[in-house]
Amino acid sequence: MKNRQSLPFATPMTDPLFFALAQESLNSDQVALKLETQAQHSQAVQAEKERLNRLLLQMRSNVRPESGTSSTEFSQSMAHLPKSGSQLYSQRLAALRAGQIHSQMPAHSFRASWIRASRQPTYEQWRTLLAWEAAVVARGQSDRLGVMLGDSLSLWFPSDRLPQTRIWLNQSISGETTSHILQRLSDFSVTQPRVIYIMAGINDLKHGASDARILWNFRQILSRLRHSHPQTQIVIQSILPTRTVALSRVRIGQLNQQLAAIAQQNGAFYLDVYSHMADKDGYLRADLTTDGLHLNARGYAAWQVVLKQAELQIARG
Repeated sequence: MKNRQSLPFATPMTDPLFFALAQESLNSDQVALKLETQAQHSQAVQAEKERLNRLLLQMRSNVRPESGTSSTEFSQSMAHLPKSGSQLYSQRLAALRAGQIHSQMPAHSFRASWIRASRQPTYEQWRTLLAWEAAVVARGQSDRLGVMLGDSLSLWFPSDRLPQTRIWLNQSISGETTSHILQRLSDFSVTQPRVIYIMAGINDLKHGASDARILWNFRQILSRLRHSHPQTQIVIQSILPTRTVALSRVRIGQLNQQLAAIAQQNGAFYLDVYSHMADKDGYLRADLTTDGLHLNARGYAAWQVVLKQAELQIARG
């Protein structure tokens, strides 16, 4: 296959349970019941997590706290939008039960269904939800379909800031590593996207994965996507900078250089988002983040600009 060049602005299931659930999307009430009965976390645990998240936001500093958070705020003025994992999950579930995909609806849709949501969905629930969304999209295949694949950074990308020339399917899960993504590529294999944008790696670094493991996983992801989606344009996006001292900015920069090479070697595009968000010292710009890792409204606006540029390049072939 002829290698595609990096974009000009870039720098040097099989699990039968999930596949079966996705296929049951024709009977939405049955799938919804299964989803709703899987909740595992108590109200008290979730309330404590959200209390800690609010505290971390108030203590915003140059170093990101290492304790996990279950929610991401875009800005203080956007209270009408979901801002926790439980709220976002509930909104997306409500959309599916109405025969819709949340990314095709106004961002505040189904507010009565999610505003009081507090039970944190399990990983299995999220994966089942995404497979169900993929099955719904597959029933109305479009040559304008785009897929976002990654972790919480991609999960929380506001749908109304994605390029509106496409129909978007967000297949991201908070906390995902490249190993997790590799294991669930078949969950959306029934779709025929025009483009797949991948961003992953930061959680691998947090959990101690080696560079060799991360890069091997990316090669495997590309190989499997090439097999299942031979006509799809695949875009590897750079790992973003952070303000976390524990995550080496030098290491992230080196990984991004190798990701660019892997993309070129495997006929994919490499999209440099990193340089649009890093300050002069290689850290995530303070004005783009809520906590040193996750993005605020300005952060997503900056990413939006890069995506629009990428879409223009892809359209030109």
